Amino acid sequence: MDKKAYYVCVAVATVWTSYDSSREIDDNAISFPVKLDKWLEQLTYTRRLELCEKNLVQTQLLLGEEVYVTEMKGKWAKIVIPSQFSSKDERGYPGWVPFHQLISQAEYFPLNKPTAVVSATIATLHLAEKALQISYQTQLPLLKEDKEWLEVQTPVGSGRIKRQDAVVVEDRNRKVKGTGDMIIAAGEQFLNLPYLWGGMSAWGYDCSGFAYATHKANGYLIPRDATDQARQGKEVGLASIQPGDLLFFAHEKGEGSIHHVGIYYGKGKMLHSPKTGKTVELIELKGTLYEEELCAARRYY
Repeated sequence: MDKKAYYVCVAVATVWTSYDSSREIDDNAISFPVKLDKWLEQLTYTRRLELCEKNLVQTQLLLGEEVYVTEMKGKWAKIVIPSQFSSKDERGYPGWVPFHQLISQAEYFPLNKPTAVVSATIATLHLAEKALQISYQTQLPLLKEDKEWLEVQTPVGSGRIKRQDAVVVEDRNRKVKGTGDMIIAAGEQFLNLPYLWGGMSAWGYDCSGFAYATHKANGYLIPRDATDQARQGKEVGLASIQPGDLLFFAHEKGEGSIHHVGIYYGKGKMLHSPKTGKTVELIELKGTLYEEELCAARRYY
């Protein structure tokens, strides 16, 4: 494996299953810079569903996230993502990205400084010659700050973010972590956001990406996929679930393979990102298919 780190130099990099997974309609997602709004606007329900049913997409990465390149195929790089734990590869979540969406360690190396973490759903990063929309939970090294602005280092040059759109943390491991209620609060701001298979940004989350982001916002780095999330954390009896716990759902009325995860909201309700064609929602579990399929709960906070 290439030992040199690379960093994502676009707002959101979609990680594809193979170097030939992307379709012509996905050109705005594999460009530099990416045009996420245009990409998503062009995707009809059927073309969105293909991302899942044809297994085209694996996950996504945010600006500044670190990857390792394991193979090259033309203009595509096979990568692993150390911050996204996965049973698919012990080194990190695997997949393919266009190489032009990465920048080498020599060109961008995060400083050992406090970090500005985007807390707004989408924030504007002001660069020297342009402005870039970046996602919730994008983490960038802090260079300096004043009452109105945070100056940050990015793979595409230094830039500024409005102070109100980010929080400053002294280290990315966050010694002070959030509660279950804070995990719920992190998720509530995305109510009505359309589901996106493989989604890991404020432009759209899948079910486990939604769980991952809400936990990351509170200082907990959990596995990327629902099946792996169900194996870690603290096991919680279904009669003892508390707000902020992750709820897992399996085929065959809870006896088969896990296919979905949501966040317990309290009072019999669940906050989750359900499936293509739906949006992040808060629902009553009673009387739904989810009630029949509920099979496990885990607590990370």
